[in-house]
Amino acid sequence: MARPMRADARRNLERILAAARDMIVERGPDVPLDDVARRAEVGSGTLYRRFPDRATLLHAVALDALTGTVEAARDACAQEADPFDALARYLRRTLELRVSAVLPALLGRVDLEDDPELAPLRAESLRLLEGLVAAAHAAGSLPQDVTFADIGMMAVRIARPLPGPLPPEEKEALARRHLDLFVRGLRAQAAS
Repeated sequence: MARPMRADARRNLERILAAARDMIVERGPDVPLDDVARRAEVGSGTLYRRFPDRATLLHAVALDALTGTVEAARDACAQEADPFDALARYLRRTLELRVSAVLPALLGRVDLEDDPELAPLRAESLRLLEGLVAAAHAAGSLPQDVTFADIGMMAVRIARPLPGPLPPEEKEALARRHLDLFVRGLRAQAAS
């Protein structure tokens, strides 16, 4: 039986995964691991003890992202009675988690379809999102011509960082604004 992780070790793990996720989005999956450790404010030894190589870290980032999408979908369904509001809550949460930016950046480096840990989470995530879209369709709050693929592609497009010299906080604020505009547009289109 595995021992529970100490609180400081858990915090370090969370900081490493968040830093790796953000840096992969910003600079790609080949970002130097020492840079990830610096961003996480941990020593390189701490990072390498947990993740002895890049592949192990990339796998953990993908696992964390997929786990986050599943949790976000379940939470959205539990928190929102209205299906469209549940879909909007899910999209906002996954934007904050940067899932739709980091997973595309990992394509070709992490096997999302056949990996025994990642594939079931990916399938569950897709099933839950398809359920959110179908429920909003059934309620008449999402236009019928807006597909699951449309929602997924817009999430990817909105989550990708804007090029140029804007500070990260401004880029994140713009992504949230663009998502809100997208959601409002979908709601208005369904109402008409």
